Amino acid sequence: MVPLDIQHFAEGRTKARAYFCYLFSKNIPNRLPSLSVDMIMPRLLKIKADLENCEGVYLLDHKGVQITPTYTAHQQIDEDAGKIRADRAYYYRAVREERCTITDPYPSLITGDLTVTASAPIFCENGDLKYVACLDMPFEDVLKIAQLNTLDAAFNKFFKYAYAAFSFALIAIALLLFFKGVGSFLSEISPEKFKIKDVFEATILMTLSLAIFDLAKTLIEEEILGRHKEQNISGPHKTMVRFLGSIIIALSIEALMLVFKFAITDPDKLTYAIYIMGGVSMLLLSLAVYIKFTKLKIDE
Repeated sequence: MVPLDIQHFAEGRTKARAYFCYLFSKNIPNRLPSLSVDMIMPRLLKIKADLENCEGVYLLDHKGVQITPTYTAHQQIDEDAGKIRADRAYYYRAVREERCTITDPYPSLITGDLTVTASAPIFCENGDLKYVACLDMPFEDVLKIAQLNTLDAAFNKFFKYAYAAFSFALIAIALLLFFKGVGSFLSEISPEKFKIKDVFEATILMTLSLAIFDLAKTLIEEEILGRHKEQNISGPHKTMVRFLGSIIIALSIEALMLVFKFAITDPDKLTYAIYIMGGVSMLLLSLAVYIKFTKLKIDE
């Protein structure tokens, strides 16, 4: 396994999960009266038989306790029955999301190689959780299931090149703004030419430069290198957060500059600075709401 395999798994994770969800929904009864282990296990074993390299299947109760042996390709591990699996991702994620889910790759206790566990909650007729069906598959086989087709791969490559072109163009713009801001500041550095207005303008230029550079950096990391798929799954999309944060800072500096300017030259125009401050406050509130609800949606 190489890091690229993890990236491929992340890109095809939805496809792999959909495949296992289909197998579970097609074979295992759900939300029916009189559900029992004897009713479910033959169906789960049928799925194992249909999957050539399935490492094992087993059933957990609603508390996360394994209530069946682990049925592997060539044997059944009776001592696994009774073990508590409530702290395993394949249990608590299936319970929390109330749907079929797959785990990240982890070392298998059966083979020692990387494996992925697909799990599906099973509810009784009144909607209460009764069992969680689990199925272990080798990571290499899940990669084959998650493999993108030729058209997907072509579009992915095209979008990566497009994002790369836009990112480097944004970096060039950010550098131009940065050098313009530094030059504007240095040209007014002497005491006889020093003006607060010029300092604020240089600060705004460099702040916008930072915002655009940070946006380009995030695009490269997320859309080209794919790092968000590994490192930022549980948090809100940082491109929007970082860019809007930088814009809010730039507008706040602009409002502060106008306050000083109008307080000295034309107090009647202070209202316009207040309007900008109100806009900044609304942007800040909107960003806080965005972070709150995005995080809740991802954590659900």
